[in-house]
Amino acid sequence: MAAHNQEVWQRGRVIEADYVATDIKRIVFEPTLPVKAAPGTHLTVAIEIDGAIDTRSYSIVASSDDGTRLTLSVFKTRNTRGGAILMHNLKVGDSIAMTQPMQNFPLRIGAERYVLVAGGVGVTAMVNMARVLREIGANYELVYVGRNREAMAYLDDLTALHGNRMRVFVDDEGNSLNVDKLLGSIAEHPFATETELYMCGPIRLMDGIRRSWASHGLNPPNLRFETFGNSGWFEPEDFIVRIPRLGIETTVGVGSSMLEALESAGADMMFDCRKGECGLCEVRIIDLEGEIDHRDVFFSEQQQRDNTKMCCCVSRGANPNAANGTRTVITLDVS
Repeated sequence: MAAHNQEVWQRGRVIEADYVATDIKRIVFEPTLPVKAAPGTHLTVAIEIDGAIDTRSYSIVASSDDGTRLTLSVFKTRNTRGGAILMHNLKVGDSIAMTQPMQNFPLRIGAERYVLVAGGVGVTAMVNMARVLREIGANYELVYVGRNREAMAYLDDLTALHGNRMRVFVDDEGNSLNVDKLLGSIAEHPFATETELYMCGPIRLMDGIRRSWASHGLNPPNLRFETFGNSGWFEPEDFIVRIPRLGIETTVGVGSSMLEALESAGADMMFDCRKGECGLCEVRIIDLEGEIDHRDVFFSEQQQRDNTKMCCCVSRGANPNAANGTRTVITLDVS
């Protein structure tokens, strides 16, 4: 059975768990309804935080041919909302609710050339893609970017497997990726129009690639990406959101999203992906005291600069230049 986007829930029992980098834990599950996971697939787990059921989505790093072993890798950020802590606390023998593999980042087989760009824990979405491209003899390059080698999961394994098809850029070694140089080399390549670039990583890296891809006139459909909406331009901070028409004013804490805060305050919100991709959670900004940290990939650059709408599932208020104690206040309306 192929992966799809319908949520089919099952149980997954932990059969292996170990650390593969600083704050990144590899967890192998044995699902009750096994389905082989294709490259680019992810799954959603249900977790209980403060007495309420919540969900988190993770890329599938690897899958056995029969789908009886599914490997995830979970990064515990400083500002985790609790899900990463719970996942890191899982032990062999524990069981959690999870979906079968779902697909919204498919690898298209048949391109003349591929460039895979992984930033930090974004490598989890690329491991399986790179392995498949190697196995089918595709023309590909894997670019792996990280702060330091200790924080780069699977670095040694990937280097051994992909050899000279892999390039590594490490900030702490003074070898940061020059995005424009990389995209320039793609634009000058004989297969430029047939090159597909797949990327997953921090928003700064992905935004830089998107801008450079456009400035070099590369084919827009050939740029593909995965985002779980978990990084932004600024460190997360508390901010206030108001909906005057509904009489709602609430504080969005560091560990919550605006969508979650509004739901808790009684607002009936529309949403779907919770990753800043579908735009269904769009809200209209009426007034703004501070800045918006747009973390979505739904709105265009111009729409984000206009600051008249935002995806409340991932985007946040920010006030990086304000005096201590000053919080951003966002006044908005919802459909």
